[in-house]
Amino acid sequence: MRKLVLWVVLSFVAGSAFAATGARARLDAFANGLHALRGNFSQTVYDAHGNITGSSHGLLALQAPRLFRWQVTDPYQQLIVADGKKVWVYEPDLEQVTVRDQGSEEAHSPLTVLTDLSQLDGEFKTTDAGAREGLEWLRLVSRSKEPQFEYAEIGFDATGPRRMIFKDTLGNRTEIAFSGWERNPQLAADTFKFVPPQGTDVVGDTDTKP
Repeated sequence: MRKLVLWVVLSFVAGSAFAATGARARLDAFANGLHALRGNFSQTVYDAHGNITGSSHGLLALQAPRLFRWQVTDPYQQLIVADGKKVWVYEPDLEQVTVRDQGSEEAHSPLTVLTDLSQLDGEFKTTDAGAREGLEWLRLVSRSKEPQFEYAEIGFDATGPRRMIFKDTLGNRTEIAFSGWERNPQLAADTFKFVPPQGTDVVGDTDTKP
């Protein structure tokens, strides 16, 4: 489950405050002037039969174009930090952190294209998926020859994105609900930095490429 959580984080995008109609119009409006975001998330994962296989809650922060922090606080502890060059995945209960170059898993993700809308139509086929549950939905289908998900949908209300749904190629579904948005907050300088605690097992390459 935690690997799925990691991929969802790397595919994550979140919003701002605006008044627009239609999912694509709301997306365009939310991206205008957005450079940082902070809020809360609640995530539920379902298998192909609709059974819940896991859930988690926590805090997130984003800063355009490539910085993010995803902190699971319940029911387990996990911290994912992308600093623009590396992605750090820290598992306190295992006393282990995995590190890799940032870029491979986000190459075709909503995170990068939705903070740079000039890439959106090149990376995804987008369609308005209509209104349901009080939200306007935008569906994204990757143009990649080997997509990591069947589709993603973002649900917008009048103030911004409130939900995301991912369906992977095996039929599993991840739903994320967002709350408590702070648009363009003043984030601490170390928000997107990670230093492995003493005694932590580091797996991966910590060298920074020029």
